Amino acid sequence: MMMGLRVCELLSAVSFCCFMLLAVAQITDPSEGVEFKFHLVNWDMRSRSNLVDPIKHLKNWNKGDPCTSRWRGVLCFDSVMTDGYLHVQELQLLNMNLSGSLAPELGKLSQLNILDFMWNDLTGSIPKEIGNIASLKLLLLNGNKLSGSIPNELGYLSKLNRLQIDLNQISGPVPDSFSNLSSIKHLHLNNNSISGQIPPQLSNLSTLIHLLLDNNNLTGYLPSEFSNFPSLSILQLDNNNFNGTKIPVSYGNFSELVKLSLRNCSLQGNVPDLSRIPKLSYLLLENNYLTGSVHASIWKNMSFIAKARLLLDLENNSLSNIVGDLNPPENVTLRFD
Repeated sequence: MMMGLRVCELLSAVSFCCFMLLAVAQITDPSEGVEFKFHLVNWDMRSRSNLVDPIKHLKNWNKGDPCTSRWRGVLCFDSVMTDGYLHVQELQLLNMNLSGSLAPELGKLSQLNILDFMWNDLTGSIPKEIGNIASLKLLLLNGNKLSGSIPNELGYLSKLNRLQIDLNQISGPVPDSFSNLSSIKHLHLNNNSISGQIPPQLSNLSTLIHLLLDNNNLTGYLPSEFSNFPSLSILQLDNNNFNGTKIPVSYGNFSELVKLSLRNCSLQGNVPDLSRIPKLSYLLLENNYLTGSVHASIWKNMSFIAKARLLLDLENNSLSNIVGDLNPPENVTLRFD
């Protein structure tokens, strides 16, 4: 009888210990919790050293645990990982009127998949420490006032699917390291002050679908290697200064391109034969210094699928004439002067 009682007591003690261990385990990794909050958020509007939340969107960050207390904008994995902690999976702080700067401590979010600060009022530079988040898939910083150059470290985020830093004040070159973004599909760097030559090595990005670099200060030449992109559907480079550059003949070899936009780029020379691009719907070349004749084969040799259309804008160039049929079909819109 006494033996049975002792066994029951022992089992109860073991169960209690297991319960306590489980309860202790259900907390967020400290580097993503109290320490992270201390470095990231500052409710004192007089300080610009880190993130400022004047409207108190993040007021519940003052209490509890990031994951178990459901901090606003913080999404966590459902269960603890092998280190015994919960981890932040997504940080979604878009359109919250946040100001101040991004803290280097963001790089401590070691399991993060999504980092979203779109449409705030952030200033300062992009912390290079974000390049430490090997699990990152979406980095969305567009629509702020971020400045400085793009950290080379971002180019080693092998799981990154989408990078949006458009509509900021970013300067300096596109890092050569971006050619290592082996999972990237959307690269949106437009509407900044990015300068220098576009790295031809970007043509190694076999998964890239959208390359947006319009409205920057880019110079140099258009990389002929870009025609090797197997999946690219949008190439948008408008409003840069590729002074004296010609449109590469190889651009007629794009296999998936839907939109080629090279408006106001100081381009010269002839318009190459682009009729072999099977899915082309937008060819925007206005406001350049293009010369020579344009052949109607651009639309005549295309095999349009049902309801497909082509907008061909060649306005404000020095083109002489169109050779061939001057009456394109109804699904082709031609702008030429």
